[in-house]
Amino acid sequence: MDPVPRIIPAAEWRRVEAGLVQRINALNLFLWDVYHEQHILRDGVVPARLVLQGGYFRREFVGVNVPRRIYIHICGTDLIRAADGEYLVLEDNARTPSGVSYMLQNRQVLKRVFPALFNDYDVLPNDDYPAALLDVLQFIAPDSASQPTAVLLSPGMYNSAYFEHSFLAQRMGIELVEGRDLFVDGNRVYMRTTRGRQRVDVIYRRIDDDFLDPLTFRPDSALGVPGLVNAYRAGTVALANSIGTGIADDKGVYPFVPDMIRYYLKQEPLLNNVETFRPEIPAHRSHVLANLDSLVVKRVNESGGYGMLVGPASTREQREEFRRAVEANPRDFIAQPTIQLSTHPTFVDGGLEGRHLDLRPFVLCGERVTVTPGGLTRVALPKGSLVVNSSQGGGSKDTWVLAEDRA
Repeated sequence: MDPVPRIIPAAEWRRVEAGLVQRINALNLFLWDVYHEQHILRDGVVPARLVLQGGYFRREFVGVNVPRRIYIHICGTDLIRAADGEYLVLEDNARTPSGVSYMLQNRQVLKRVFPALFNDYDVLPNDDYPAALLDVLQFIAPDSASQPTAVLLSPGMYNSAYFEHSFLAQRMGIELVEGRDLFVDGNRVYMRTTRGRQRVDVIYRRIDDDFLDPLTFRPDSALGVPGLVNAYRAGTVALANSIGTGIADDKGVYPFVPDMIRYYLKQEPLLNNVETFRPEIPAHRSHVLANLDSLVVKRVNESGGYGMLVGPASTREQREEFRRAVEANPRDFIAQPTIQLSTHPTFVDGGLEGRHLDLRPFVLCGERVTVTPGGLTRVALPKGSLVVNSSQGGGSKDTWVLAEDRA
């Protein structure tokens, strides 16, 4: 964690917040549509092949009605601030977004280190996130559950985000469980406890679709719960996020989110995407292959900074490897210009130096849409690096959103 906070003025944040609310509403409408009537595909707004052949599209869930028609309950949308000050959406994380525990812990640390500054700057609080998340989980519980029991399903202690799983479960006052702690009987999910079995109504799952249920997805998964999918289909248990949300954060689908906003909401996007090239279009492919040394090329189903070529920082061998991969499977890639992320003073080696950063606000969708003020600012600690992911050597900052505009 870097001790120098990032400060966002109130007016700047209001536009970001409105754009994020607009975006998650459109994404949820898109997911309901593609798993039901598929109007957006039939109207040609989004190419049907792009969705139906996507690695995260779950054919098993076509026609399944999810609770409250909400697929994405927790979203982490990555934003960058361009040189002109405009916020651009880099990607949406709609499956199992992580990092909110760092956001909350960063705030607790700086409150202890700089208590007077919080009063001077009138910083909006973010510590109500766990309570807001619990409200979302209870909102999507089956109607038959008068006092719903929610649990957080984790892959276990060897997962890189296990600290976050345990932290959130503790803050929400719910049980942290692994697949072996749950079982299904009569299409209902139960938790093993020292007092016998206990009914489970809502599962905040931090396990990808493929590992959720070995009877439906990967049969070799030891992380999931056999029979969970049938219970979900029967409506006796709710999942956050829903199964099948991955197609919404497929990087190949990402370029069409502004079109989704226009199609479903009849509005212009408040937050623009980064310019994106799709190699499956021949003209785009030619451009990408001719400019590998200046573009950022990403695999559509990778995250965490993996599966990515940063052209200006790449070697000839790396570019040739990506050239062959793009030519063989153009649907699996997108490319974007190398954007100089905004920089911020960062404490490095005893002094302040500028480092590139991005912002991951966290959006909750339940009875209403809530955007936690600020979110997680991720910073690339190596000098000149554009990769902010913690798995790639990045760090984080506390993000202060001011309650009122200051003269």
